Amino acid sequence: MNLPELSRPLGTLIAVAMLVASNLFMTFAWYWHLRLQKPGASSWPLVAIIVVSWLIALMEYMIAVPANRIGAAAGLNVAQLKIIQEVITVCVFVPFMLLFMGEKWRWDYLWAFLCMVGAVYFVNRAKL
Repeated sequence: MNLPELSRPLGTLIAVAMLVASNLFMTFAWYWHLRLQKPGASSWPLVAIIVVSWLIALMEYMIAVPANRIGAAAGLNVAQLKIIQEVITVCVFVPFMLLFMGEKWRWDYLWAFLCMVGAVYFVNRAKL
């Protein structure tokens, strides 16, 4: 299937939105089962956890692969796509960790995010 011709801003926006959606799936695929290890939680066999995680991750790949192709078609290079994904990971993971996993806030999360903002700047500064 060929991708339609998109402007850089629209293609980038679509790619970022799809990467956010894919990252939500991947975060759950990787970490949802850790809630089962908390006291009082039911225990699943490891094989069942792996199968469920793979099924969730399949959805992630079905969104992430086209998102990266759309982003590349819009003119983003591989480094830009990867750094965008990493920033999205932090933006998705911290709320997941705080709200779903019940972890406590630490200011180090903000400093880590600011380092990622620096990474965004450096991979894009030639075009700024």
